[in-house]
Amino acid sequence: MKKTIIETECGIISAASVVGNQEKKGPLGEFFDLHGTDDRFGQKTWERAEAEMQRLALNTALAKCSMRDTDLSAIFAGDLLNQCIGAAYGLQDFDSPYFGLYGACSTAAEGLVLSALVVSGGMMQRTAAVASSHNCTAERQYRSPLEYGAQRAPTAQWTVTGAGAFVVGAEEESAVRICGVLPGRVVEKGVRDSANMGAAMAPAAADTLLRFFAETGTVPGDIDLIVTGDLGCEGGDILCELMQIEGRDIREIYQDCGMMIYDRESQDVHAGGSGCGCSAAVLASYLLPRIAKGDYGRVLFLGTGAMMSPQSIQQGRCIPAVAHLVCLAPREEQV
Repeated sequence: MKKTIIETECGIISAASVVGNQEKKGPLGEFFDLHGTDDRFGQKTWERAEAEMQRLALNTALAKCSMRDTDLSAIFAGDLLNQCIGAAYGLQDFDSPYFGLYGACSTAAEGLVLSALVVSGGMMQRTAAVASSHNCTAERQYRSPLEYGAQRAPTAQWTVTGAGAFVVGAEEESAVRICGVLPGRVVEKGVRDSANMGAAMAPAAADTLLRFFAETGTVPGDIDLIVTGDLGCEGGDILCELMQIEGRDIREIYQDCGMMIYDRESQDVHAGGSGCGCSAAVLASYLLPRIAKGDYGRVLFLGTGAMMSPQSIQQGRCIPAVAHLVCLAPREEQV
C-alpha cells in the first residue's frame, strides 16, 4: 500500500473562535472567544459580517501569542462563499501572503494540513489557518434566502455562524502538537440529496480513517478521540456503521463537531451543525484546550467536506466529498 500519511514536527501555537448568537446559546457557548448578538457584527450585509468574523478570529489568535501579521509567512483561509470572498475581504488588510482555500466543511482541516506541511518542511516559519461560515450567507447561496421561509428536511444540517483561526509554528512554541496529516481523497457514492450532506460525506470519512489505521498499524483503541466536522447525526451514524463493517468499531471514541455545538433538543437545527466555521470554532475553543491539558492523548481531527455547488445540484450531479485528517496530541506526549 502506498503510504500517504505524512509525519510532521510542528504545533498549534494559538487559536481563537468567533460565533453568532445561536452558537453562543449552545452547549459550548462559554468557551468561544467572541460572539455577536445579531450575527451582523456591525456590518451592513451577511457577507461582510462573515468577513468580519475572519478578521476578528485571526486578530484574536495573533493577540493571544503576542504576534503580528508580519510574523506570519502565509495565511491559508477559506469559506463557503463563491471565490472565498469571506476570507479575501476579511483578511485583505493583513500584511501576509494569502492562499484562498475551498474545502467546504473540511476547510479548517485543509488549512491545518497545508500549514503543517510547509512549517514542518522548513519552507515557512509560521502560518495561519482560518475558516468561516455564516448561516445566512450559506442559505442565500446554496438554498433559498431566509425570507423565503423554505421548509427544511429532517436530514438537513444548520450552517454554523462562526469562524476559527489557528497559528501554526515550531513544536516547541506550541501546547498542542500536530503529529501527522493524512490528506483526503475525493469519494463519491451516488448521493444526490443536498439536504443530506452527512450521507455524502460519511464514505469519505471512512476512507480516510481506514487508510490511517492501515498505514499506521493502529486500531481505534489506540486513539482517545476521533472527531469529525461535520457529519451531523445522520452522517455520524453512517460513518460508525461503515467502520464497524470493516471491523473498526469507533463508537466509544467518536464525536462530531456538528453535534457538539448545538443542543438538538432545545435548538431547531435538525441533524446538527455544519459549515466551515463549525469544526473551526469547536476545535479552537473547546478541543485544543482539552488536548493541551492532557484530557486527550491522541486525537484524530477529521474535516469532512461536500464538494458540491448550486450548479452541480441543479444539473443532477452526485455529491463528491473529501475528508482531511490531522493527528493532534499534547506536546509532552512521546510518540
